[in-house]
Amino acid sequence: MAVEEKTNEITAVPELLDLIDVKGDIVTADAMSCQKKIVEKIIEKKADYTIGLKQNQPALYKDTEDYFNDFSADIPSKTTLDKGHGRIEKREYQLLTDLSWLEQKSDWKGLNALGCARSTITENGETHEFTRYFITSLTDLDEFSDSVRKHWSIENQLHWCLDVIFREDASRARKDNSPLVLNILRKIALNLVSQAQYKRISKKRLMLRAALEPTLFLDILFIHLLLLLKSKCCCRGNFLKKP
Repeated sequence: MAVEEKTNEITAVPELLDLIDVKGDIVTADAMSCQKKIVEKIIEKKADYTIGLKQNQPALYKDTEDYFNDFSADIPSKTTLDKGHGRIEKREYQLLTDLSWLEQKSDWKGLNALGCARSTITENGETHEFTRYFITSLTDLDEFSDSVRKHWSIENQLHWCLDVIFREDASRARKDNSPLVLNILRKIALNLVSQAQYKRISKKRLMLRAALEPTLFLDILFIHLLLLLKSKCCCRGNFLKKP
């Protein structure tokens, strides 16, 4: 959904939620969407949420930061460790479900817990630490940590690819609907390339080869069409569960 000029996604998110079915799902968002009306809309749609908390909600952020700093040892935690490409990342997740002390709790629909994610990254002999806070309707620590991790995978697998591979941020298209149309086309192309998985070459190289080799380009298109047909067949009835 395109955001209108002279506004931002705060007004667009509730309208988007009216268009899609999120019942039973977990909606994740960054701190810009940490708004009472957005939270209320998510609960109204019978979904859960995990939303970043920053200084755009100064009182709630300060209370959350102070509590985790003072009573961190008493809050349940979960730690994960990832290694790869010369980088070690330790993540500690904490979920505070006792919010009886929080004066603003009633202002946030469905708020059941406050979360914290601390990352310690060691790379090239240097160590950096980052701490992020969240509001959430979840009460299970594993569900919370999973939602935080998957939210950032969207950033890595979609937005990063659109910028680096398709150079979306450098696009000069500004007139009328051209930015929205090109954004949709880029996402379609990225989806096609991601599903192709051709000989383990990078997406960027695969796009170049597809531009030079018409047969490879057609192969990528047909792979996508076969996947679409397969998904539709699976929805028709029990006798077509294994096409």
